[in-house]
Amino acid sequence: MADQQFSAPSRALSGIRHINHDHRRGYVKIGNHLAQHRELSMTAIGLATHIQSLPTGSKVTIKALAERFPEGEVRIATALRELETHGYLARLKERLPSGHVVTCTVSYNNPPARSTETHRERRGPASTPQPDLDADPEPAPDPAPEPALDPAPEEAPEDVPEAELPEAELQARQLLARLRLRDPRLVLSERDTVRLAPAAARWLDRGLPQAAVIAALTRALPSATIHSPAALLAHRLREQLPPRIPDAWEAYPVGPDREVHPLRSCEDCDRAFRSPVPGRCTSCAAAAPAA
Repeated sequence: MADQQFSAPSRALSGIRHINHDHRRGYVKIGNHLAQHRELSMTAIGLATHIQSLPTGSKVTIKALAERFPEGEVRIATALRELETHGYLARLKERLPSGHVVTCTVSYNNPPARSTETHRERRGPASTPQPDLDADPEPAPDPAPEPALDPAPEEAPEDVPEAELPEAELQARQLLARLRLRDPRLVLSERDTVRLAPAAARWLDRGLPQAAVIAALTRALPSATIHSPAALLAHRLREQLPPRIPDAWEAYPVGPDREVHPLRSCEDCDRAFRSPVPGRCTSCAAAAPAA
């Protein structure tokens, strides 16, 4: 029997080999549902990993990510849409107290668990367990004191009948509603019209005609899209309010510096001149005594 030969090379192991070390600091947990996602691209998976490793408050706009990575804005925008489609990212619009609209980005590190919780909430709470009849009954708790009745809330401005509103506020509502005829971007809801009417009525109370108020509110509008016309008009009504004219000044109406007489034709030279009554021009009137 021949001896066994061991000179033949051993078969090399194929595939990846892992050499793992524990992370003591500076690491982020990534689930296999993201790292081995079948429908996400490599760019989207890497971008989701980067976003989940960022601290709260970091900028994740397309321009900020394009400055950080060599990929262009188009690939980054496509990857963000992929993450948003599969539930790893959500971009919400929020309105600030100043009226500006900002985009808030929310990152979800485990969308499968989130969808499970949402499905569980929709199904409702679990069935309540049956009480143990052999157990001693618990003493009934003391009845809670009845809450004091709140006073009747004041009637909202929009609930006040139009017949009881001041004339200036009614005109202000009509003025604000007609602004969209001057510029289609200035479309106001009924609630915004009622809310801005008192500020517009202050302009009318100071002696300005409606045409002057409309011209002041629609002058030099931005050429870009107006996202919040109500906030823009509220700022102009507040900041551009004209001063009130004192009552003493109304006794001295502002008129022209001098009276302009109509044109007349001279009786001698037929030259045109201005005079309150027909007659001769200055030259002919001066030459007549000499003649």
